[in-house]
Amino acid sequence: MTVGIQRIGAYVPRLRLQRAEIVRATAWFNQATAASARGERAMANWDEDVLTMAVEASRDCLHERSREDIARVVLASTSLPFADRLNAGIVKEALGLPDEIGAFDVTGSQRGGASALLSALESCASAGPVLCVASEQRTACAASPAELANGDAAVALLVAAGAGIAEFVGGHSTTVDFVDRFRATDRAYDYEWESRWIRDEGYLQLIPQAIEAALRKCGVEATQVDHLALGLPIAGTERVIAAAAGVAVDCLVPSLHESLGYAGAAQPLLLLARALERAVPGQVVVVAAFGQGVDVLVFRTTEALAVPTPALGLKAWLARRKPESNYVKYLYFTRQLKLDEGMRAELDLKTPASMLYRDRRTVLALVGGKCSETGAVQYPKSAISVDPEARTVGTQSDYPLADLRARLVSFTADWLAYTPDPPSCYGIVDFDGGGRMLADIVDIDEEGLPVGAALRMMFRLKRRDARGFRHYFWKAVPDYRRAPDDGVSNG
Repeated sequence: MTVGIQRIGAYVPRLRLQRAEIVRATAWFNQATAASARGERAMANWDEDVLTMAVEASRDCLHERSREDIARVVLASTSLPFADRLNAGIVKEALGLPDEIGAFDVTGSQRGGASALLSALESCASAGPVLCVASEQRTACAASPAELANGDAAVALLVAAGAGIAEFVGGHSTTVDFVDRFRATDRAYDYEWESRWIRDEGYLQLIPQAIEAALRKCGVEATQVDHLALGLPIAGTERVIAAAAGVAVDCLVPSLHESLGYAGAAQPLLLLARALERAVPGQVVVVAAFGQGVDVLVFRTTEALAVPTPALGLKAWLARRKPESNYVKYLYFTRQLKLDEGMRAELDLKTPASMLYRDRRTVLALVGGKCSETGAVQYPKSAISVDPEARTVGTQSDYPLADLRARLVSFTADWLAYTPDPPSCYGIVDFDGGGRMLADIVDIDEEGLPVGAALRMMFRLKRRDARGFRHYFWKAVPDYRRAPDDGVSNG
């Protein structure tokens, strides 16, 4: 049965840490970093992590599409926030997917994203549509080459029966315990081996052979490849690999190094997203991912690729950017530097697991209620309607709010309340079609927002408690899908 990529979406955090600022702060210790000062790397805000980015990439992928038929959620990452909790299950809850669904995490390898996609493609014909997500927020030791190279991002693909926008032609996998890097479970950072050895004995020996084997299995000549995506952390090796595999070097998908960075397990699939944004129907796209072996996937684009989709896509998320020049802020946001947070930061709120389970759709999926008699919308949903004119009982049905547009009713910038990125901004927001809530407002500039500004909701980290538990909720951001005729300024 024919299977393929039906949809693809991405997410890149708004902040872009300038590499020159990292070099300026660390070159006194390691002058070699000066050679990597060009460009910028995507930097997650303090309230973003692997799961929040995975949710946003998935929402981009599934925008304006029914989610009822999705049979499985797969999340790939080497930087998952929970070691013993199903991370993909949190993504499932935030997306409001049915409980009758499979979910699992893929971790432990830089090629995890490609492995997850290959598994999803091989199973979706019988299992049903699979949402495959890869997301990374990798940290590295200060003043290291990896710190300069890394970037935070996520990508999501919906695969199912049918050719979709890119038909899956076939794939090939090899597994070799080639230790280019490793991270023990009790360590914060990867330990990387010498880059020349990795390039010569790993990349150049293993990847071309795997690409050749995949093309041979698929009956595709190397000269027929139109786009070759190689998501590798060591720059400058792609051209040699392509040549060794017999693929024209001008078919290489340009690296995201200077605009995003290296996003670990998500990198090959981010380059796949970039390839599909550049491709035309009828072209062959090859993706190769390295990590203790190689996964290679071969696709052929279809006529459906030319049909516009509601997803913003990688290109639009890259364009939504704010340069960040504060290297200390990056270290603080990633918890590599401790600052004196004061007494107001000492509040430790513990969420009872029983309460979170009972209200998981309210908290994680932002589901409110709508009265069947009056049409009044409220958040949170309750047994008795808040409508003062009709205090009806038991008339509310679930009413998802996360994907609705909203407007700012009031705005406060609070310099007294603790937040890792002061001031703490919050306000009242009204949803299109009804419903009102008090929400944190993030991803805004110093001048704030005017009343009436268009907003959207994003899944974010609310706080971390002293036990290491992460509390997630929804926050308002300036409307990144603003209609062309919307004249309201978002600051």
